[in-house]
Amino acid sequence: MTIRVIIADDESLMRSGLKLLLGAATDIEVIAEAVDGVEAIDLARRLSPDLVLMDIRMPRLDGLEAAQTLLSDPEHPQVLMLTAFGTDDFVHRALQSGAAGYILKDTPPEELINAVRAAADGTRTLSATALATLMSSRPTASAPGRDPLASLSTREREIAEAVAQGMTNAQVARSLFVSAATVKTHLARIFDKLEVTSRVQLALLVNSHR
Repeated sequence: MTIRVIIADDESLMRSGLKLLLGAATDIEVIAEAVDGVEAIDLARRLSPDLVLMDIRMPRLDGLEAAQTLLSDPEHPQVLMLTAFGTDDFVHRALQSGAAGYILKDTPPEELINAVRAAADGTRTLSATALATLMSSRPTASAPGRDPLASLSTREREIAEAVAQGMTNAQVARSLFVSAATVKTHLARIFDKLEVTSRVQLALLVNSHR
């Protein structure tokens, strides 16, 4: 199935580059371009894309506010933030708005394409830099305690570790020689055991207990 994408960025050169890059993937189609948050919202509501690739700093309405507005709609596309800024405030605000991911503009092309695929599928994804930013802003535990990952089976722990490295379900499946459906089933159990609700929370938990 083709992933229909709207690119929102105020720099024409960036939009052209992204359109060329994403257009090279056989399963991704760029259906429109927006120059600011206001236009991104209007186009998304009219064209019903699967995903909006959203820059943060844009005129009239920035990407974070545009994402929050779009994601409050009953029927909304996934939103993947793509920006040059990896500050903890931006990352936290993006994730709190419900964005499916946060990727930096210097992300390698293949990783960006995989991030678009993952976000369109509802899988939250973070660039390594964004994840490191979250980790550095996370308060350090005051004292060591019981390993919260101890309840996981060996296979569940392998999958949790892979997710913490930013891998998608498909990438985890290939690395462990199992099906994507098996990974998804294990993840549901992992989320239940660890009482987390997103891949980001899981990644933070795993990385804080290494």
